[in-house]
Amino acid sequence: MFPVVLISALLTLAGPFDQTLKVAPLPRDGQVLVSFELQQALTDEVRTTIRSGMAVSFVYKVDLRRSSAVWIDRTIATAEIKATVRYDNLTRRYLLTRTLNGGVERPDTTDSEEVAWRWLTDQFDRLPLFSSVQLESNGEYYVRVSAHAAPRSAGFVWPWR
Repeated sequence: MFPVVLISALLTLAGPFDQTLKVAPLPRDGQVLVSFELQQALTDEVRTTIRSGMAVSFVYKVDLRRSSAVWIDRTIATAEIKATVRYDNLTRRYLLTRTLNGGVERPDTTDSEEVAWRWLTDQFDRLPLFSSVQLESNGEYYVRVSAHAAPRSAGFVWPWR
């Protein structure tokens, strides 16, 4: 019997500039698949930073946590996803890289600014982040996602860290 997992199906964090982070976890076949997206329009400051050839990375830290009624919630497992975009001024293409816990998962290239921005913010669908975690039956679990941009001087303001 697969454990009953109570996970926040939609976590919305809003702050300045109407930034919204949506999270949708899905327990399936002994894994916890996590989908999330940052709903934020591309700002002129970030566009300028990317177009300068400087690499811009969004780092997402995903925690699988277990609720506790009497003590601090316990972190069961943690994963880190880093999405990076670098614009090559010579070829006029965007170099896209994504790492999962330090290992390169998917490198790609595109000539579309829109595709590059989606790479940073909303192409995180059903990632099998927690596959070797043993979940207890009838336990209450949830997923917490935090994000930050690198370099921090990119002019992009995050309301959380």
